Amino acid sequence: MRSVGNAAIAGVTVVSLCTGLWLLGPGAARETPPQPSAAQAGTGTGTGPGARSGAAPALPPSPPDRIRVPGIRVDAPLMGLGLTPGGSLDVPPAADKNLAGWYEAGTTPGETGTAIVAGHVDNRQGPAVFYRLGALQRGSRIEVERRDGSVAEFTVDAVEVYDADAFPDDKVYGAADRPELRVITCGGGYSRDTGYQGNVVVFAHLTGSH
Repeated sequence: MRSVGNAAIAGVTVVSLCTGLWLLGPGAARETPPQPSAAQAGTGTGTGPGARSGAAPALPPSPPDRIRVPGIRVDAPLMGLGLTPGGSLDVPPAADKNLAGWYEAGTTPGETGTAIVAGHVDNRQGPAVFYRLGALQRGSRIEVERRDGSVAEFTVDAVEVYDADAFPDDKVYGAADRPELRVITCGGGYSRDTGYQGNVVVFAHLTGSH
């Protein structure tokens, strides 16, 4: 099975990745995660200025094992994410703060299409793997270590934040005619009553491999 309803995936990334419970505890005020500025957003319906240039040839399918984002000090293993009994995308265990997941019924990072990686912004103890995702900038590098021994190198085209009720399913999850990557976590405003109110999404495309 290589497809799932966009709304189902979006619903999980909006809800299950967004706890914010550590912000509710007693003690000193806690800062919320950094959010992308307007300067890091894409333009029009594409994924960012120059997004169609510099693309590398697609790689053969291979499951990913690890993701590295040097610009925000991420170096984390990847686990496969399937579907819940309700038909939604599952998420990594929240207790492991340095773990991300990829949608294993979809495109593998590096092959033609849109690969999806998701991870928590925080857990009950504090910041988690993608806490600083909103601070990433266009042109930054993302590396995905694959099981066949290759490393897929992606360049960030845009970093955007969306309200939960305005999440652009087609833009984020839609098919692509080249190797692309989406990295998703929670973001936007934070309320003690409802938690995080949106999602940060990184758009990237394959620019090399080794």
